[in-house]
Amino acid sequence: MTTVPAQPSVRHDEMLPHEIPPGVQLVTLPGGIRTLAYTQSLAAPAPQPVPVAQPIPTWAKTTALLAPTIGSGVAAGGIGLSYAAPGLIAMSQALWAAVALIAAGAIALPLLLGTARRSRGRAAPTQITQNITATGLFGRANGTINHR
Repeated sequence: MTTVPAQPSVRHDEMLPHEIPPGVQLVTLPGGIRTLAYTQSLAAPAPQPVPVAQPIPTWAKTTALLAPTIGSGVAAGGIGLSYAAPGLIAMSQALWAAVALIAAGAIALPLLLGTARRSRGRAAPTQITQNITATGLFGRANGTINHR
């Protein structure tokens, strides 16, 4: 019988230390089982980037500069209207009076003209008489016009 030299027992389920990827460690669980696991490093977290001050947009600057100008313009317009209010009320009343005068004139003018025509001459109105005669079915027609 031949004897086979004893070979060292190698477990095929274990990895060599150089085969373990970075961030993975060999850990022992509470039950005594050893396994590979991802572990968190105790290194400090990366600091948050400090916010950089950004320039103010041009449209915001323009709006901020125009706001007081527009506001003061509206205020000046309001003050001007308050001073002009009595005059505006008087002008509106004058316009209504002018509209009433035009309406009265449009009604009264035809009445006055009709009365003036009637009173100008009391003679009878002119009468126009027209006499037309024709001889035969296809004869030429003759006519006379009389103004009386």
